[in-house]
Amino acid sequence: MWRVLATFLGGLVILAFIGAGAVGFIFVHYGRDLPDYKQLANYDPPVMTRVHAGDGRLLAEYANEKRIFVPIRSIPRLLIHAVLSAEDKNFYEHFGVDPLSLLRAVITNIKNYGSGKRPIGASTITQQVAKNFLLTNEVSITRKIKEAILALRIERAFSKDRILELYLNEVYLGRRSYGVAAAALNYFNKPMDKLTIAESAYLAALLKAPGNYSIARHPKAAKERRDWVISRLRINGYITADQAARATAEPLRLRRRDDTEYVTAPYYAEEVRRELVARFGEKKLYDGGLSVRTSLNPAMQDMAVKSLEDGLQSYDRRHGWRGPLAHFSGPDTALKLAHFTRPAGLKDWRVALVAAVRADEAGLRFKDGTKGVLPLARMTWARAWEKGERVGPRVRKVSDVLKVGDVIAVEAVRADEASKATAVSASTPVVSPTGVYALRQIPAIQGAIVAMDPHTGRVLAMVGGWDYDMNQFNRAVQAYRQPGSAFKPFVYLAALDSGFTPSTLILDAPFVIDQGPGLPKWRPANYTQKFYGPSTMRLGLEKSRNLMTVRLAQTVGMDKIAAYAKRFGVTDNLPHQLSMALGAGETTLLKLTSAYSMLVNGGKYITPAFIDRIQDRNGVTIFKNDKRVCTGCRADVWMGQSVPQIPDVRKQVTDPASAYQMVSMLEGVVQRGTGRRIRSLKWPLAGKTGTTNKAMDAWFVGFSPDLAVGVYTGFDDPHSLGPHEQGASVAVPIFREFMAKALTGKPPTPFRIPPGIRLVRVDATTGRPALPGDRNVILEAFKPGTIPMGKTAVLDGVETVSGEAPTPAVGSGSGGLY
Repeated sequence: MWRVLATFLGGLVILAFIGAGAVGFIFVHYGRDLPDYKQLANYDPPVMTRVHAGDGRLLAEYANEKRIFVPIRSIPRLLIHAVLSAEDKNFYEHFGVDPLSLLRAVITNIKNYGSGKRPIGASTITQQVAKNFLLTNEVSITRKIKEAILALRIERAFSKDRILELYLNEVYLGRRSYGVAAAALNYFNKPMDKLTIAESAYLAALLKAPGNYSIARHPKAAKERRDWVISRLRINGYITADQAARATAEPLRLRRRDDTEYVTAPYYAEEVRRELVARFGEKKLYDGGLSVRTSLNPAMQDMAVKSLEDGLQSYDRRHGWRGPLAHFSGPDTALKLAHFTRPAGLKDWRVALVAAVRADEAGLRFKDGTKGVLPLARMTWARAWEKGERVGPRVRKVSDVLKVGDVIAVEAVRADEASKATAVSASTPVVSPTGVYALRQIPAIQGAIVAMDPHTGRVLAMVGGWDYDMNQFNRAVQAYRQPGSAFKPFVYLAALDSGFTPSTLILDAPFVIDQGPGLPKWRPANYTQKFYGPSTMRLGLEKSRNLMTVRLAQTVGMDKIAAYAKRFGVTDNLPHQLSMALGAGETTLLKLTSAYSMLVNGGKYITPAFIDRIQDRNGVTIFKNDKRVCTGCRADVWMGQSVPQIPDVRKQVTDPASAYQMVSMLEGVVQRGTGRRIRSLKWPLAGKTGTTNKAMDAWFVGFSPDLAVGVYTGFDDPHSLGPHEQGASVAVPIFREFMAKALTGKPPTPFRIPPGIRLVRVDATTGRPALPGDRNVILEAFKPGTIPMGKTAVLDGVETVSGEAPTPAVGSGSGGLY
C-alpha cells in the first residue's frame, strides 16, 4: 500500500513539474512579444469635444468616438454593481483570471462542440481591458492565452478601481457611445447619477453585445437581458426583491436627447469648428475632449434666423412664383408622392400634392394620407415669374397658379388665426382653421446676418444663408462681395481726420475720368441720375451721393483711403482707384460689421471672436479671448477697497472725435437718408445702406450704442436683384426686424460723446450755424476750432480752399479730370 501511495504521490509531483513546466513554457512563449501594459498608466482615451453657447447649452459635439471620460469615484455605485453582476461578479476577489468561470466555460464549450454555436469565453473585466486596449478581437486559443497573461500582469501593476475605470470609460455600448457616461446620455438623456435601477441594468446588459440588445431592433431580447441583469443584482444582494420587481415592470424606452439642451446654429458651429482645427488640429478636436464656450447668444440667434428668413421670403414673393417642386400626371400619383425625395431647404414646411383645383381653394394630399386645403388668399403673392425680373398679372383664381398633379411646399396655418383675414405677408400671417395651409417656395436669393458686441468683437449671432442643409457656404465669412455704398463711411472718415467737417460743402455735379488710350471714360453717377450742386458732407453720406464721394476721395487721396480700409480690417489691399471709394473692392459681411463696430466704440480696434474660452479635458483653461489682466479682481472678501480698474488694451485706430462725427452722420442716414425705414424704431440707431452696380448685392450695416449688426443679400450666381431693388428695400427690413426684437425691453441709450466734441445747431441743408427762426435745424458735431463761422468754400474735386481747416492735399488722379 505504501509503495502504491508513494508511486501515486510521485506521479503527482511529476505531473506538477510537467504542468509547471508547461505553464512556464506558455508564459515564456506567448508572453515575450506582448504589448507593454504599463502604457495604461498614462492612458488618455479619445474624448469628444463639446461646444457650448454663451448660456451653457450645447451647440455641437465633435468626436471620432463619443466618449465622456469619468473617474471611477464619480460613477454611481448602482451602475458599478450592475456591471459587475452582468460581467464579473468576483472582480474584486480574483487575480485577473477567474478559474471557476473558466471551468464552466470549458464545460459549456465541450457540450456545444459540433453544434455550430460560437464558443463562449470566461473573460474577466481585467481580461477585457487587456483585449480592448492591447490586443485584437481575434477568436483563438492564442489570443485567450495572451489575454490571460496580460490580465495577470495588469492586476499586479494597477489597482482594481483603476482597471474598472479604464473598462467603464473604454467599452463600446452602441449608438456611437463609448463609455457608460456617454451611453447614459445617448440612451436615456440623463447623467449617470439620475439613472434608475432598470436603466443601469440595461446599460450593463449592453456590455455583452450592443447590437443584439438594441431597443429599436431587438426590443424583446433587450428587455430579457435587462431583466436578467436585474435578477443578478437581486441575487448578489445589491437590491431588494421589491426593487427588483418594480425595475422589471418598468418599460424599456429610448429617450432622445432633449432639444431644449441644444442650440441650433450650424453656420456658427462650423465657423467654430474651423477655428478649432486651425488652432489645435483635427486630432485634438475630435479626440482631445475640449470644452469650448462660445459667445453665441441663443435668443439673438433665433431672432437673426427669423429676421433673415422673413426678409428673403419677402423679397422672393415680390418677384413671383417659379413653379411647383414637381408635377405628376397619370395614375398612381399617390405612390409617386410617397417616393418623392424631399428637397433640402424646406425647413419645417410640408410637401403636398395638389389633388383638386377650385376657384377659391386647392385640395391637398400628403404622403401620410392626410388632406388639407390651400385657400386663394394664401397664394395671391404667387404671380407668374416672367423674363426680365418682372411678375405677371394679379392672381384672381387658384388655377392661375396651380393645377392638379403639382407637388408644392406648404406651411400649416395656426388654428388660432382669424379665418376672415386675407393678408398674405409672412410677417402678418393669416389665421385659419386647422387643416389650412399657405403656399411656400424656397427663396432663390441668399443672404447673411451678423450681430456682434462692438466693444469686444464677440459675435453674438450669425446666419450664413437660407438653410445650412441646403448649402453649407457661409455668406457671412466666406462670400467676398462688393459692399457698394456701405464702404463710404471710411472715405468720409479719412476726410474727417484730414481736417474736413460734416458741414464741408462738396460739389455734386458731373465727374468724368479719362482712363487712358483705348479705354472708355469713367462717368460715375448718382442712383437718381440727378445732380444737386454744392451739398454738405453729411448730406452726401445721408443721401449716398456717389459724385460727392468720388470728389472727396480724389481730394483726400486713394492711398489714404486704402490705408483706412486696411486699418479697419475691411480689406488689406484696396486698389488705388477712385471706383474703390464707391465700394468696388471686395470684403465679407463679418469684416465690414467689425469695421462699423470700431466706429461706434470710439475708434478702438477689435477682432471678431466666436470663442470666449477653451478648456482641456482636465478643466485647465488653454485659451481665453479676453486677455486683459485685472489686478485685484480675485479678492476673497470686500474690505472697503475700491473697485478694480480693468485696463483697456484696445488699439486706437482713429480719432475718437472723428469716430463720433461719423456715428452722428450715420445716425442721420437712419433719420433722413437711405435708411429712414428704420427710424420708426424708437432707439438711437445708425448705419449705411449699400447697393452695387445693377443691384447685384444689397447691404445694410448699422448699430445701436452697444450692438452692431450687418446684413447682406444677393444671389450666389451674381445677377441683378431687379429694377428698383436696393439695400433700402431688401437689407434694411431684415435689420429693422432684428433690431426691433433684440432691443425690446432695453432703454434707448444715446450714442456716447467723447470729450472735445461740441454740438452746434446748424441748418441741415447748408451746414451753417442756425439763425433764429430756421426750421430745418439739426445738432452737428464739431471738433474744437472747426465750427463754420461764415462763407465756406466748395470742394469741387480740383482744388480745395477752406477757412475752416488747413487745406487738404489734392490726390493724384489716373488721368484728366473733366
